[in-house]
Amino acid sequence: MQKQQRVVIDVVTPQINGGEFFIKRIVNEIVNVDAHVLVDGHDVIAASVLFKHEKERQWNEVRMHHVINDEWKASFFVSKQGFYNYKVQGWVDYALNWQHGIERKIADNQHVKSELLEGVTYLEPLLTRVTKADKAYVQHCIDIFKEPSQYDEAIAEAKSDKLHKLFVNFPEKHLANETEALQVYVDRKKARFSTWYEFFPRSAAEEEGQHGTFRDCERLLPRVAKMGFDTLYFPPVHPIGEVNRKGKNNTTEAQNDDVGSAWGIGSKHGGHKDLHPQLGTISDFKRLIKKAKALDIEIAMDYALQAAPDHPWVKAHPDWFKWRPDGTVQYAENPPKKYQDILPIYWESKDYKNLWKECLDTMLYWIDCGIHVFRVDNPHTKPYYFWNWLISEVKKKHPDVIFLAEAFTKPKVMQRLAKEGYSQSYTYFTWRNNKHELIEYMTELTQTDQREYMQPNFWPNTPDINPYHLQGANESKYLQRYALAATLSSSIGIYGPVFEQMISEAIPGKEEYYMSEKFQIKNYDWFLENKLTLLISKINAIRHQNEALQQTNNIKFCHIENDNLMAFYKWNQEKTNELLIVISLDQYYAQQSNVQLPLSDLGVHEGQQLRMEDLVTGSSYNWDHEWNFVELHPTLPFHIFKINK
Repeated sequence: MQKQQRVVIDVVTPQINGGEFFIKRIVNEIVNVDAHVLVDGHDVIAASVLFKHEKERQWNEVRMHHVINDEWKASFFVSKQGFYNYKVQGWVDYALNWQHGIERKIADNQHVKSELLEGVTYLEPLLTRVTKADKAYVQHCIDIFKEPSQYDEAIAEAKSDKLHKLFVNFPEKHLANETEALQVYVDRKKARFSTWYEFFPRSAAEEEGQHGTFRDCERLLPRVAKMGFDTLYFPPVHPIGEVNRKGKNNTTEAQNDDVGSAWGIGSKHGGHKDLHPQLGTISDFKRLIKKAKALDIEIAMDYALQAAPDHPWVKAHPDWFKWRPDGTVQYAENPPKKYQDILPIYWESKDYKNLWKECLDTMLYWIDCGIHVFRVDNPHTKPYYFWNWLISEVKKKHPDVIFLAEAFTKPKVMQRLAKEGYSQSYTYFTWRNNKHELIEYMTELTQTDQREYMQPNFWPNTPDINPYHLQGANESKYLQRYALAATLSSSIGIYGPVFEQMISEAIPGKEEYYMSEKFQIKNYDWFLENKLTLLISKINAIRHQNEALQQTNNIKFCHIENDNLMAFYKWNQEKTNELLIVISLDQYYAQQSNVQLPLSDLGVHEGQQLRMEDLVTGSSYNWDHEWNFVELHPTLPFHIFKINK
């Protein structure tokens, strides 16, 4: 039989897939909860959000407030890493219902002696709940409600704010109804705010033609830190297969001196738990991790679950791969691309339990070595349920570990990976170039339920993607793209030094680098400084100094009467840090227009003076109108204004 209930709780947000997946926050962020709470008839109802950390026994409570049309809201803060549970509770508040009724009757000059006696039944339960000081007040109310000679004082107290507050703070939740518990996973700040720099360790040597080492990478750490990057990501650093090794420019036949693709993992020198012998030893690698940490840089490893034909797994665990009827093994394909140097793992193997365990053990091995950030290669080609299991198992013991999904694929696939637990996701920013598509994409990321579970990471380029708009582009275009990535998204990354040195020669008609570093060692002038290195460093410093840029979702696009200019307002959770960013999308010509300030969001009015501090140039301007003139030139195609009231 249905349990006796009256209050209906419906449309609780946020929740993902009806509560199947958790929403995401970082430490000290807020969770805003909305729900439809209603009851039959006209009784006064109340509602609360109950929440607790997974290690807490008692629920915390925050009262919801009615907004409009049976819609209720409340918020709570999450202060610790790990899972929180939250749920909505609603009840008919008979005490408040009584007070509301007696107020109306008193206002209508009705005699309410009977109603006062009824009120005693709501006051008496308060005696066991309120403080000692309030207990005396409650007892006094009971006494005068019963005493006809105290009628005038009784009706004054019956409708008093003091009594109302006691009823609100100490409710009797008769026939309370509540929802099933939902979950929020709370991560460390780096899951939301990170600045990545990628380079190939084998290209880190000082001498041209020499294979770089981890010691060479140590030499470059101060440069990475100086530019303001906090995460240094290396493509795979494992032994590279020798069978079917790729040659320069992705040719299928390698010469004797070809080093192969770093993603063709495994050889006679070992597999996923081993290091490429020319890069150095495990001691060298741990030393590099420690040196980077001293400069506030975390080393991120590539976690690529695939194998070269001569990977030790192929002989030790042949069931982990798919074999053709002729005895050959199926190599990787993404038509029309072929990867003869890579064998995809056969995830439908009957031995999948041992396969999954080895994949987990591999990650735990590198975590024990000091790695807590992983960029996962092509996660969309492995089972979603595998990732849910693996990420959950890792997070149980190592909650600080962060996972970046490298999946430039269909939108719903990327979204599902984020739901399964990935901390961050690569995005389509790389291909979003004009004002309309940038605003449309940001609106999708920040104004739909994706904001609750998908943390975007904006990369202007990667070793796999040399976008058409950067091929042969001038300095202004590179500045524009970095400024867009760094101010729109709180997590960003570049593949360098290719990006800041504007190396962009492409295979004709393709978004691929000519003579790609994926298949050969490159030699760079690592300590070359130019306008890009200077401004990248400046922008990264601004990001670390301004909380408004350390999150993605708090963004509002401002009207500006020029499609070559884009303006948006960003703010932190407490609105103690507010910025206006204006970026030109024209790499060749100066652009000017008037930009409309969001006065209501800023809490100011027309005529109130704002000091607009340009964080890049150090200049300041006084604006006291809703519409203000801006002009940008290709030499410096963006403003980052700090708004001072």
